[in-house]
Amino acid sequence: MASIDGKTVWITGASSGIGEALTYLLDKKNCKLILSSRKKEELQRVKNKCHNQNSIHIVCLDLAVYETMPNIVTDVVAEYGPIDILINNAGISQRSLIAETEFDVYKKLMDVNYLGTVALTKALLPHFIKNKNGHFATVTSLMGKFGSPYRSGYCGAKHALHGFFDVLRMEHEKDGISVTLICPGFVNTNVAKNALTADGSSQNAQDTATQNGLPVEYFAKKMTRAIEKRKFEAYIARIEKIGIYLRIFPKLLHRVVLRSTVR
Repeated sequence: MASIDGKTVWITGASSGIGEALTYLLDKKNCKLILSSRKKEELQRVKNKCHNQNSIHIVCLDLAVYETMPNIVTDVVAEYGPIDILINNAGISQRSLIAETEFDVYKKLMDVNYLGTVALTKALLPHFIKNKNGHFATVTSLMGKFGSPYRSGYCGAKHALHGFFDVLRMEHEKDGISVTLICPGFVNTNVAKNALTADGSSQNAQDTATQNGLPVEYFAKKMTRAIEKRKFEAYIARIEKIGIYLRIFPKLLHRVVLRSTVR
């Protein structure tokens, strides 16, 4: 098992939720951290709560503006040196029925959750190949393995991430590059509050399943452990994880998901 201690780690979506919890955990492990999101003030707030602030750098980016990723990566590598791990954590969720959802909502979900993540990954890939070392850890979801109502666009984008990163692992294992897909179930963050509704506005409300989800600090520890073990996939969840094992019985999985009261 490869220890993450002292590694240079780039975290997207670091201004809240899972990314924020990872920052505090990896700061204690003396990692050199590059924190990214759209929110500079929130990134600064997170940095200010860390112990090793001289080893933490803020790089604002918007995954939806994916054409900027090559220049951002070039600047980051030039200024901060070799990157060991990219944690693709940033993303947005959804809570709306297909028949009611505007097409632009689907486009935004794909732009941020899939295309932006792919663009950043592809921009960093030559750096990893050159160094014969690198690890992509991408936060997808259990919804990247099976579906659930009210999350059609979110599920589509997360499924797409699995397809892309599975192939990346196959093509670049020979270059010393690892890929770990992290599949959360419900984690107690603001993901539901920030979820897009049918017209693209935020839900602005927490849901019971998310509020009762895994504590984010616990999740960050389990995720870090999976990265250190270089797992292909890690399912970090409570009872909802059963869906992973029911996939070989698609009709049963269909009935189980529909019987749940989760929205």
